[in-house]
Amino acid sequence: MASKLFQDIIRQRRSVRKFEAGRDVDRAALSRIVDCGRWAPSGANAQCWDFIVVDDPQMRDAVTAVFQRQAQRLVDHAKGFPAVKKTYLANTVAIIIVLGDPRWKVCFPQPTTADMDAEYLDNNEAIFLCSLGAAIQNIQLGVTAEGLTSAWLSGGGEDLTNRELSKLLGYPDWMKAYGTIPIGFPAASQNRRYHRPLEQSLHWNGYQAEQYRTHEQVDFYESTLRPFAMYRDEELLETWEDREDKLGEWDAAFTSANSNPGGNLQPKADFSAPRTSGQATKRRQKD
Repeated sequence: MASKLFQDIIRQRRSVRKFEAGRDVDRAALSRIVDCGRWAPSGANAQCWDFIVVDDPQMRDAVTAVFQRQAQRLVDHAKGFPAVKKTYLANTVAIIIVLGDPRWKVCFPQPTTADMDAEYLDNNEAIFLCSLGAAIQNIQLGVTAEGLTSAWLSGGGEDLTNRELSKLLGYPDWMKAYGTIPIGFPAASQNRRYHRPLEQSLHWNGYQAEQYRTHEQVDFYESTLRPFAMYRDEELLETWEDREDKLGEWDAAFTSANSNPGGNLQPKADFSAPRTSGQATKRRQKD
């Protein structure tokens, strides 16, 4: 494995969904990748994970079939979400399943007074999920360091999908496949996807209100911009040929340092469901 600057590996990581067929990777490389996940930080050093590496072609096809059914459920029951078919999994050299074991949450701070139950128990869930996210990210960076590419599928965390995977792979169904990482050789080069400007997301010595993203900006992204920001191979929105058409009045909010020039912060709002109409909303309304 060639030595690279860590920052270069981070910038080279891609979520790729087109893999070359007929390639393979030895288990030594796959073990090195999983070991990157093993070295991730975790709450209370509980290491609340296990890693299943699927490199047998028949088992890989069976896992692929599970995710094809999951993708169809998205089409049927989560209309408007820009989902993609999972057939590309058939060309992966391996699929890594990151399991979360919820028993280890007992190792995190536990409330000893009733009025603090929510304070600690809610945060324990956050510690658990952040620990798993760190392991998943480490694995993806390990993939990149090996000259391979991957994606992060979250559908295994859905109960129906998890039950299918549990039955297929043999883990207890009260554990959950929070991360599914297909690994392969990219069939085509892919540019970087959209990322917020650093000067907009970086705050020095306190939260800068001018960099706050308003409720309306979130609504616009969810309802209109999201399908393009998710899948276009352009890091900078400024390079989009249809920039004016896609961004309109929201151009500065997504491309400049100050997304909220007035500096006004808003009270908490309910974002448990989409709130406004847009291109994705119109698709949701179709039967």
